[in-house]
Amino acid sequence: MKVAIVGASGAVGQEFLRVLEERNFPMDELVLFGSERSAGKKYTFKGKEYEVKLLQHNDDFKDIDIAFTSAGAGISKEYCEDITKYGAVMIDNSSAFRMDDDVPLVVPECNAADALNRPRGIIANPNCTTIMMVVALQPLEELSHIKRIHVASYQSASGAGAAAMAELQQQYSEIINNEPVTVKKFPHQLAYNVIPQIDVFQPNGYTKEEMKMFNETKKIMHSDVKCSAMCVRVSSLRAHSESVWIETERPISVEEAQKALAAAPGVTLKDDPANLVYPMPLETAGKDDIYVGRVRKDIADENGLTFWLSGDQIRKGAALNAVQIAEYLVKVGNVK
Repeated sequence: MKVAIVGASGAVGQEFLRVLEERNFPMDELVLFGSERSAGKKYTFKGKEYEVKLLQHNDDFKDIDIAFTSAGAGISKEYCEDITKYGAVMIDNSSAFRMDDDVPLVVPECNAADALNRPRGIIANPNCTTIMMVVALQPLEELSHIKRIHVASYQSASGAGAAAMAELQQQYSEIINNEPVTVKKFPHQLAYNVIPQIDVFQPNGYTKEEMKMFNETKKIMHSDVKCSAMCVRVSSLRAHSESVWIETERPISVEEAQKALAAAPGVTLKDDPANLVYPMPLETAGKDDIYVGRVRKDIADENGLTFWLSGDQIRKGAALNAVQIAEYLVKVGNVK
């Protein structure tokens, strides 16, 4: 098994290295690729040093079995044929192919088998907020079909990349030291603030991030569910949170929902509000699971349920989900 990481120097690329090592992913060889800025950098994996190669239009992927790509949609579109032409499976973390009919969009807890049908050799990793939500929705969907979703996200700086995380930390330092505040990665200062915009606005008044949740949820869950989202950037560093309201075909009791969530793969139920126990991004950062709490009936809808979730955006929201897809392919013998 020969594995490649494209975008190895980025926040998600670095998380790929950590996750692959922690989970002891079965591989014999690793190749790292990056831009001209990253080429030549060296990273250690399982005690061995690897140098980042320059990503080029050539035959470097001829012997690659699985390529994890996280270098942006433009790079993914430009190099997808180079990556897949000799049979490598491209598991792409960008938005480039998510809504293409001939590219499966996969969250293993929900639709792992979709990864087996990939005409172009590409599997898309969904948007981080969508991944986290559907992991929690799947066990509830199995109790009763979910008709509508309303969700407000509280998204960390990490969703905008490693440089954005550094900028948030820099802003707090500048404020404390009475220095001018640097604002480059966000439309406004994020420190001591929340910004009700992630990505660009669309003609309908929703942002691209919000429309991703609408479209991707349908595709992953093979559902007619409608999702209305409000995506907000907050000043946590690397874990996203979401408030979720769902309407199901029949009423689901709190006890039913809690039992299903507690038993679901990839979910940890943390729900004891009487003792101030509920998920928070400070605690879910660095964890694999999606943590769910504050499960309660929606008092505005007799068929409604509402809950809170939190999870690590770089792990399950990106690198871990992609590695779990690869693990599934290895398990069922469906790699190259």
